[in-house]
Amino acid sequence: MTSEDRPTPEAAPIPPWRKLWQSQKDNILTLAIALILALLIRGFVAESRYIPSVSMEPTLTPGDRIVVEKLSYRLRQPEAGDIVVFHTPLPLQAVGYAPEQAFIKRVIGLGGQTVAVQNGQVYVDGQPLSENYIAEAPQYELAPVRVPEGHLFVMGDNRNNSNDSHIWGFLPLSNLIGRANLRFWPLEHINWLRSPLP
Repeated sequence: MTSEDRPTPEAAPIPPWRKLWQSQKDNILTLAIALILALLIRGFVAESRYIPSVSMEPTLTPGDRIVVEKLSYRLRQPEAGDIVVFHTPLPLQAVGYAPEQAFIKRVIGLGGQTVAVQNGQVYVDGQPLSENYIAEAPQYELAPVRVPEGHLFVMGDNRNNSNDSHIWGFLPLSNLIGRANLRFWPLEHINWLRSPLP
């Protein structure tokens, strides 16, 4: 009997998981790379957030969706007028807010500056702010307070419906998530969120 006459051994059957891997390998690898990139972008570059409350009206309204970019504050300090997103400060955690909850407010005072609210007017270092972006003038008084270095004084644009620095104090820079720079939803209200302050 020659080698040509010998029966050919049957190939072992291919397991189903290997068939699936061979047929979908490219798709699975593409999906894995996309997922890793999405996690890296969300963690270090930008992320989407939605507005849950009225505290930033009329600038931002409940249901608006924004892009929060995370790179600029690695290169520079926040500036007056920036709209910032941040993790819950300790005084709010002490009254029951979750540490991972995010808040959004406008930067009013920087470290070393003095902020006051008198007769419906916000003052920074004794100078009145021109604020055409607020819902209405504040109906409360705040004696002058000096913002510590490494902290911010933040307020909602809806001055009288905002849980902000005039209630709980100064925001540590370490709590910052990033800067809100674009509203992308609803589409009819898409716009860049630029600072109106000098």
